[in-house]
Amino acid sequence: MKKITSRDNPLYKTLHKLAGSTRERKKLGLSLLDGVHLIEMYQAQYGAPKTLIVSESGERHAEIQKLIKKSGDAEMIVLPDAMFAEISPVETPVGVLALVETPKPKSAHDVDFCVMLEDVQDPGNLGSILRSAAAAGVEHVFLSAHCAFPWSPKVIRAGMGAHFLLSIHEGADLSRIALSFKGKVVATSLTAKQSIYQTDLRGPVALVFGNEGAGLSEALLEAATTQVSIPMPGKMESLNAAAAAAICLFERVRQTNK
Repeated sequence: MKKITSRDNPLYKTLHKLAGSTRERKKLGLSLLDGVHLIEMYQAQYGAPKTLIVSESGERHAEIQKLIKKSGDAEMIVLPDAMFAEISPVETPVGVLALVETPKPKSAHDVDFCVMLEDVQDPGNLGSILRSAAAAGVEHVFLSAHCAFPWSPKVIRAGMGAHFLLSIHEGADLSRIALSFKGKVVATSLTAKQSIYQTDLRGPVALVFGNEGAGLSEALLEAATTQVSIPMPGKMESLNAAAAAAICLFERVRQTNK
């Protein structure tokens, strides 16, 4: 393992920029993964990361030692704890990061079950929706241009590895995709009279969710084949976007697994 102790080291400077800048992550096409679980999820789908970064204290952890052995051809570097903390996205880092090439989405032909997200801006919501989508068997997720950046540390942490099980298409023209989709395009709306539970979700389905406050645009509502609401007998006006998405995703799972 190579030990880096200078903040002037070129690799450390790159890691520091990636840790704090969405622009840098987009420009370089690189992402930082924090923790054993995320790195193992990445390895299961894509193999060894480009670089494994370990803190001096983390190097002694049994789980991290096992991860190092599994990481094959990855470049290995060790940082003093203080320098590691400067690039870690969490307040109490476990002691291991991976530098990886941001996965590119697969071609979206003959999509059977997908999710479209319009202007979902909260990183926690976006990550949670991706996690639910992966758990429900979704393969493709299409994000409008004004969604939160899916490869930011907060979204990756909330996704808990879902990113590596999905094809995530950024900057998508959702109305065009909806109009050309081969099956039902089901959009959530607080004013819809039809319940999600009254809607046939079998066969090819695209589930469409909107911005946390504004909901879906008129253009996307018009492009949908069906508008649905989630019954709420309580006195709340609306649900958290991630909760609403999970309800719809697993109603589809329930219907298709009867």
